[in-house]
Amino acid sequence: MALPTFTMRQLVEAGVHFGHNTRRWNPKMAPYLFGVRNGIHIIDLQQSVPMLHRGMQAVRDVTAAGGRVLFVGTKRQASEIVAESARRCGQYFVNHRWLGGMLTNWKTISQSIRRLRELDEQLSTGALSGLTKKEQLNLTRERDKLERALGGIKEMGGLPDVLFIIDTNKEALAVQEANKLGIPVVAVIDSNSDPQGISFPIPGNDDAIRAIQTYCDLMSGAVLDGIQAEITRGGGDLGASAEAPIEQIPEIEAASASEDAAQPV
Repeated sequence: MALPTFTMRQLVEAGVHFGHNTRRWNPKMAPYLFGVRNGIHIIDLQQSVPMLHRGMQAVRDVTAAGGRVLFVGTKRQASEIVAESARRCGQYFVNHRWLGGMLTNWKTISQSIRRLRELDEQLSTGALSGLTKKEQLNLTRERDKLERALGGIKEMGGLPDVLFIIDTNKEALAVQEANKLGIPVVAVIDSNSDPQGISFPIPGNDDAIRAIQTYCDLMSGAVLDGIQAEITRGGGDLGASAEAPIEQIPEIEAASASEDAAQPV
């Protein structure tokens, strides 16, 4: 594998260049804006392309060194995409609600994760069969609540090494906690965002589903490339893995290969 590639055309098709209404903007974003069209700020994709690549490279370097990546996106249109992308590359996510102290008070969060595991075990083994229906229902509700909040990080085992965030306004608390602990932040910043505190800002639309899908696909691809680099450096045998790595074959190459196979020998 290699670091995923993308073009400016792909970003345009995904609507990455559309910012917010000019009334809803943050003046700190002025350097990243190209202009205004129909009362909407247009983001300068000539800056977004190299900055997105730098963010992907940062995520790739972290995973190549054995680090953990935490995907964060709790807004409605990002929630499922963030969870799916994190699972696809074996990383961690927060997609329901960012709990205060999720990073800075990790000890308390760890206790909640331990409680979630206990409830999971009790419910799966039938250990609650001796309780009344109401008691079972209350414990099931408690488990579901903990699963929504902590299910994406229950296997993380410690603080992440980098955060990838969709919408820094909604996830301002996550940015603050990461800055306090010195954890680098890779984040999509829209025209109404504050770029301060973001280690690797990516100017772009943080509301459109296609744009969010594009960012998450590229970041999960960068993670997979980093993991493969770590395995290769450690002398691992990729061919002996239970699950072989998925290679992205360009359509042009695939077509030419099929044409070559059709040629008479």
